[in-house]
Amino acid sequence: MRSVVQRVTEASVSVDGVVVGSIGPGLVAFVGVAPDDTPADAAALAAKLATLRVFPDAPAATGRCVRDVAGSVLVVSQFTLLADVRKGRRPSFAAAAPPEVAEPLVGEVARCLTDLGVPVASGRFGASMVVEVVNDGPFTLVLEIVDGKVR
Repeated sequence: MRSVVQRVTEASVSVDGVVVGSIGPGLVAFVGVAPDDTPADAAALAAKLATLRVFPDAPAATGRCVRDVAGSVLVVSQFTLLADVRKGRRPSFAAAAPPEVAEPLVGEVARCLTDLGVPVASGRFGASMVVEVVNDGPFTLVLEIVDGKVR
């Protein structure tokens, strides 16, 4: 499981011109699922998102997590995070899980975050989405979860 995470002051996701999810301050987590990912990987990603200290607690210091700042997480599925661009000019998405595997695992990330006390908004799986992000910092991280552990 791979996630690109951005600290934001606000973010929203729209489908067909209608906002389907939005947050104020918090994190946007774009989530890509591989075929062998498991619910344990989803839980590990959620736990990391809930506890990552990426919010300032002093000038030039990041000592607070999304829960500490009463923030939210916008979870957006993004199979393109598993793209292979090593050959040719067209990305291959063969490393991305099929929708019947990926959709429940992206949902599991959101459910686990909710269980951890983090408010969650989501995009719509499989839809063509417009994501608007006001990146704070900018602060962007790439997380890899393998076998239930952050790598």
